[in-house]
Amino acid sequence: MKKLLLSLVAVSALAFSTQAQTEKGKFMLGGNVGFSTTKVDGANKSDLSFKVIPSVGYFVSDNFAIGTGVGYTYDKTVSKKILNQAFEVAPFGRYYVGLSDQFKFFGQLSVPMSFGNNKVLDADGNSGAKIASTTNIGVNVAPGFAFFPTKKIGIEFSVNGLGYANSSIKDEATGNKVKANGFGLDANTFSPNLGVQFHF
Repeated sequence: MKKLLLSLVAVSALAFSTQAQTEKGKFMLGGNVGFSTTKVDGANKSDLSFKVIPSVGYFVSDNFAIGTGVGYTYDKTVSKKILNQAFEVAPFGRYYVGLSDQFKFFGQLSVPMSFGNNKVLDADGNSGAKIASTTNIGVNVAPGFAFFPTKKIGIEFSVNGLGYANSSIKDEATGNKVKANGFGLDANTFSPNLGVQFHF
């Protein structure tokens, strides 16, 4: 009887700990970090790009979190003689549906926005004058699965899903704007997004 009671307590504790990750009042912390460099024949310096976009979410009710990511992207393409820098913000809402004690399905709606500029590069990769201002605003719906091996860590697998993007480039010299709109489905399961969220 004592063993049965201890087993029930252990199972109850496990169920509580896995359900506690997405309950009202909890936070989740994650983000997006990327870095790449490419050496192009004939160029004095390598192309370089990186991004740092930390994100935080708050569970306003059980299984429903709202939050935002805020960060910076840098894309220096020496081979094309252009440098793009942008400030990014991406508010989101995410809803979890429990599949088992440790697995949950989620859907996320986000509104990524970036505001930046383009600068010309010389042959040595040094930045020069600003040639354009850039604005990008989008809407993305992404499904995914989360696995919770512990109370505070969620390992996530997701695809990009449906997306809409509006981009605008304003020429600094003429003041002319070039705008573009795009809509698409990018649910490629062969190149998924894999991430980790910390819950506390």
